Amino acid sequence: KDTVKNEKVVQPGVIFNDSVIAIKGLFKPYKKDVQASYYANKFNGRRTASGKKFDNTKYTAAHRKLPFGTKLRVTNESNGKFVLVEVTDREIDLSRRAFMDIASNKNSGSMKVKIEIVE
Repeated sequence: KDTVKNEKVVQPGVIFNDSVIAIKGLFKPYKKDVQASYYANKFNGRRTASGKKFDNTKYTAAHRKLPFGTKLRVTNESNGKFVLVEVTDREIDLSRRAFMDIASNKNSGSMKVKIEIVE
């Protein structure tokens, strides 16, 4: 008998069920000890380099070299919290929502993270 109940999608690729989180995909290490920050609200609604409209409430990120559409797992190295984001721009920032989900100190403007590519 299937015991999965109250399953909900937390964000694309992440399924939360009571106390179990399932992540679809393999993670390829990319970089550690990367300084991450987030977009200021003034960028909300502007077009990104990919042509998509920026939304600070979505799970997106920017990266200078990775192709647009690349999915990344970004992990705060100090507390182990992570988010899955999509590369939509060329500057190196997370959306405010993605940043705040993993920040230890909500008043800080940056943190050290580990980046992995979701395959």
